[in-house]
Amino acid sequence: MSATNESRSEPLLYTIPEAATALRISRTKLYELLDSGELASIHIGRSRKIPAEDLRAYIDHLRARNARPAA
Repeated sequence: MSATNESRSEPLLYTIPEAATALRISRTKLYELLDSGELASIHIGRSRKIPAEDLRAYIDHLRARNARPAA
């Protein structure tokens, strides 16, 4: 079985550097998002991975937050 989502040809899980690159942010900023709970991760052994669906959910959250009119 392949480690990619066959309909989208993207990884199911991203490493920290891969996720930071995908979001076009620094690793430091990514760790801040993880520590604050804004972005979720999982552990496989000692390795920390970010599920692709959590990256998409974070982006959707940012879009929704930016789409709201300012009060």
